[in-house]
Amino acid sequence: MTFLLKVKHFTTHITPRVCTRFIHNEQRLYTPQNFSDYEDIRRNYRLDLPEYFNFASEVLDKWRAAEKDNNKKPNPALWWINGEGKEVKWSFDELGFHSRKVANVLSDSCDLKPGDRVIVILPRIPEWWLINIACIRAGLVIIPGTTQLTAKDILYRLQKSEAKCIITSQELSPAIDSISNQAPLLKTKMTVTGTREGWLSFQELYTTADDNHTCVRTRSTDPMAIYFTSGTTGFPKMAEHSHCSHGLGLTIPGKYWLDLTPSDMIWNISDPGWVKSAWSYIFCPWIQGSSVFAHYMPRFDPTVVLETLTNYPITVFCATPTTYRMLVLCDLASYKFKSLQHCLSAGEPMNPQVMEQWKEKTGLDIYEGYAQTETVLICGTFKGMKIKPGSMGKAAPCYDVQVVDPDGNVLPPNQEGDIGIRVAPHRPFYLFTHYMGDPEKTASSQRGDFYITGDRATRDEDGYFWFIGRSDDVILSSGYRIGPFEVESALLEHPSVVESAVVSSPDPIRGEVVKAFVVLSPTYIRHDQEALTKELQEHVQKVTAPYKYPRKIEFVEELPKTVSGKIQRNELRNKEWGKA
Repeated sequence: MTFLLKVKHFTTHITPRVCTRFIHNEQRLYTPQNFSDYEDIRRNYRLDLPEYFNFASEVLDKWRAAEKDNNKKPNPALWWINGEGKEVKWSFDELGFHSRKVANVLSDSCDLKPGDRVIVILPRIPEWWLINIACIRAGLVIIPGTTQLTAKDILYRLQKSEAKCIITSQELSPAIDSISNQAPLLKTKMTVTGTREGWLSFQELYTTADDNHTCVRTRSTDPMAIYFTSGTTGFPKMAEHSHCSHGLGLTIPGKYWLDLTPSDMIWNISDPGWVKSAWSYIFCPWIQGSSVFAHYMPRFDPTVVLETLTNYPITVFCATPTTYRMLVLCDLASYKFKSLQHCLSAGEPMNPQVMEQWKEKTGLDIYEGYAQTETVLICGTFKGMKIKPGSMGKAAPCYDVQVVDPDGNVLPPNQEGDIGIRVAPHRPFYLFTHYMGDPEKTASSQRGDFYITGDRATRDEDGYFWFIGRSDDVILSSGYRIGPFEVESALLEHPSVVESAVVSSPDPIRGEVVKAFVVLSPTYIRHDQEALTKELQEHVQKVTAPYKYPRKIEFVEELPKTVSGKIQRNELRNKEWGKA
């Protein structure tokens, strides 16, 4: 276990009065509101861009100062457990103390300068939070990665990003050593756990580091983080975010979608390598002064999730639809969520049936959100807003979101098109700055006055957006445009289907038809496949429009996925069309 588990626990309290005073004085939008008057909030929403901004000094250090004005015990800023009796509880004061020491380690021992890039590949351990905050303090550009990355994946990221430092655990260090000589700009390797020849020891350096550190004064537009996109349609791209796009821009989901207050405790179960972790592990909750709950949980276990929601004072829970699908299969009647008040879903479209089952079994609604690595929250169903199952909700207050045609013209309600965010005449600072090293891709992402997300949708008369699919995943068959999600969602409602991926397949008459690759539940593996194919086809014809049913079905043991767990439809499609 890591050394940070040995720290003393220090707690203080922030009362609503102090929070309000602090927020008012800082002119920040940290207090949550009910979204019952959506149009009024959109009209009046405004968040000015300061010339200088650093999340560590402007947010975390201000909450630390507010803590010291009070003597009652609050929820900790971070509450981490490992499921085996070990835990860490840090106040904002402790978070500041440890992250200042780590900032000195990075600046002094690693000889890193503001603007240098650092790849961080760690599981859910307390050091992950400290290194993130320390990079912000030191003006370094952090590049997170999942521990599922292979040596080849890591080499690609080192070469493309030109990172000067990589920080990881001892388990991954051999893989990095095997390729590091092919990354000439990599100067420093540091392991958080254990020691290794040729590597700096984080624990040893932390022990002797000074806790006095002056936060680097960063401009709002300076780069703060680079996220590699999941690469479902090609090699991963590098989306760069500035200090303002996340440090300020994530007030939107924190305040309006997650609906956080200083008395809330949020549990998000994203992998630390993905942008959603930055959202819900760091920026959204700590902008609001909320508590972050984290469980080490190296492998997803629905029973562990349900027991944790039962035993800890978690008020806000955010997970993917896949997570909820697995949870509703459990005996939810055996668990009582005494503190849980607000449930959210993001990362992929939510199946309405799962929403209904969760509501029936827990009494809680699921509020869906839609975003990208390149953005903050684009659309969401916000607290106080009517939930339309299957919809992504309405546009976030910070964006003018429209459905546009191939020429960039806004389409009327209920017409399918591309989801676009208006970037002209002024580009919202909540967006990523650019695809680093790829000006052509950056330029191609804009069509007329809009940044094009690459997703297709419709918008109804009430302003709710309805996801159809990725632009390059839409299937054209017999004049119909068919989104794979609709078919996949229908298939998932059949008890035999664990996972499915839908792509186009060549057909001599229709040009292309819908084909489904299906992973079966263990209890159905020995069923007659011809009979099961017919049963699934009839099932889809009943659940959704008949023309959408898969005319071809192939049963497979597993689906090709990216390291982030997203299904690679392009790989399946290329095989179908002989392009593999």
